[in-house]
Amino acid sequence: MSYTMTEKILARVAGVPAVRAGDEILARPDFVIAYDFPGYTDVFFKEAKEEFGVDKVPSPERFVLFIDHMVPAAAPKEEELHKITRAWGKEQGMPVHEREGIGHQVSAELGYATPGAFAVHFDGHVSQLGAFGTLAMGARKSVLETFVSERMALVVPGTVKIEVTGTVQPGVMARDIFHHLVRVMGPSSCRFKVVELCGPVIDAMSIEGRQTICGQAMFLGATTMLIAPDAKTLEYAKGRAKIALDPVYPDADAHYDRVVTVDVSDLAPIVVAPPSPANTRDLTEYAGLEVHMGYLGSCASGRLEDLRVAAQVLKGRKIKPGFQLHVVPTSQAIMSQAASEGLISTLVDAGAFISSSSCDYCYGRIATMTDGQRAVSTGTLNTPGRMGSVDSEIFICNAAVVAASALEGCITDPRPYLSNTEGSAA
Repeated sequence: MSYTMTEKILARVAGVPAVRAGDEILARPDFVIAYDFPGYTDVFFKEAKEEFGVDKVPSPERFVLFIDHMVPAAAPKEEELHKITRAWGKEQGMPVHEREGIGHQVSAELGYATPGAFAVHFDGHVSQLGAFGTLAMGARKSVLETFVSERMALVVPGTVKIEVTGTVQPGVMARDIFHHLVRVMGPSSCRFKVVELCGPVIDAMSIEGRQTICGQAMFLGATTMLIAPDAKTLEYAKGRAKIALDPVYPDADAHYDRVVTVDVSDLAPIVVAPPSPANTRDLTEYAGLEVHMGYLGSCASGRLEDLRVAAQVLKGRKIKPGFQLHVVPTSQAIMSQAASEGLISTLVDAGAFISSSSCDYCYGRIATMTDGQRAVSTGTLNTPGRMGSVDSEIFICNAAVVAASALEGCITDPRPYLSNTEGSAA
């Protein structure tokens, strides 16, 4: 019998020899990940105790909490949530990581991105751990099950295999490749499925680029996304992995619900135009459109390769007067490395505003836009009101496009600013 990566991982955590897509199982996650957010963690803490009588979560070593929203607190109620989160973690004997960066990134840095592991979160962007061969699912409030029981009920999802081929052109980054997949396949093409991503383009891609793509699996309708571990993955996990597991690989003759090959040889930088993350367009359609703000950060960007390409575009130049460029490294570790490489000083000299790692810019808590403003953004969403007024507009693009647009005050093709003529799938 032959199996997908998903089937193999879920069979192990269900404690059974084998599972197939459609099977109903009780799975014991290796890791339960959560961040502080009203209506989720605070509710879980309360309901676990008051409705289920659970004073102590089962196997607290599996849990990790992040304080990465509303950082720093701007109101007493926000700090109260942080206080509750700290207290719960201490009471339960589980780690709470505060002000270290966006949890999805920091969880990888801390070793929760263990190849072959099964992780759950209420936030679907945890799928980026799939870049390391971790089956990481967003389960919304079903995660409460893991707070009161060691296992959670789920249906084994089917798997779609996507092979990415071709030659990546200069100025094209992982953001472009992912949104091209959405354009080619459709935003609901992988609904309730797991995507196994492979192919020579993925093989050549950096870990950071793979994180960018996997973290946006939901915009294909997918439950999550997985990439089979390779030498890069195993080297990253070496000395970090929280638990000892053998990496998991799909069988050569595994059954897939669908197999798709996408050639990216002709792909150029793109933008995702409002009001939907499915509205992928060629950058040329919007080149020259005035924009007022740029955001380089979020769990989908703000990594070293993003900062490096932005610094390459901005070095020795100044952003257009009146344009607001906000740069938010994805973690404090990335911030530190960027500083040591001189990237932060390059960005600051160009006129960028650098902020410590948090999710707050992405969902409009900080640097909100007013009516009529437009932003170029590496954030996750461009729906109305995401970064402020419902009458503002967000154009999602790669980090190089954000930087070039900051120079000219309009949506700009970054390729003339890039001296490197080699393709980058960062």
